[in-house]
Amino acid sequence: MYLLKQDVDKLNLEDRVVSINRVAKTVKGGRNMRFAALVVVGDQNGHVGVGTGKATEVPEAIRKATEDGKKHMVTVPIVNTTVPHRILANKGAGSVLLMPAKEGTGIIAGGPVRAICELAGYKDIRAKNLGSSNPKNIINACLKAFASMKTVEEVARLRGKSIEEFDY
Repeated sequence: MYLLKQDVDKLNLEDRVVSINRVAKTVKGGRNMRFAALVVVGDQNGHVGVGTGKATEVPEAIRKATEDGKKHMVTVPIVNTTVPHRILANKGAGSVLLMPAKEGTGIIAGGPVRAICELAGYKDIRAKNLGSSNPKNIINACLKAFASMKTVEEVARLRGKSIEEFDY
């Protein structure tokens, strides 16, 4: 499921910060402030990863999140410029509906879903965030949707049929 480290090193990766949260831990002497970062990493060619990092400084949290994202890279199915089929995925309270779109439509998605779709390499896609607005749950629901998508070739191979036998 995940890409190997030597494969990730060969990719031309971009990263995009989705969210930065200030988190506090109350201790005997007061509050310890830290920053938690959520970063999407991708090559815009079918590979995308998501990482989280926490540190006392924002740039360090972003660096840690980027490294974590590189460790958790996955390959996503792309048919022409869009997703193979419509899919609804849930993670926690976050639900994401991903729908294929005709060429020239562009990316119609908001917030975290837009970031992950752009870096995954989709050019035409429609997406709707249903339920939670928590960026971590939305991103994880998106990754779950990508993992459960199948192309026509994969379905034909699993069923032991040729692609011509399918009416799609």
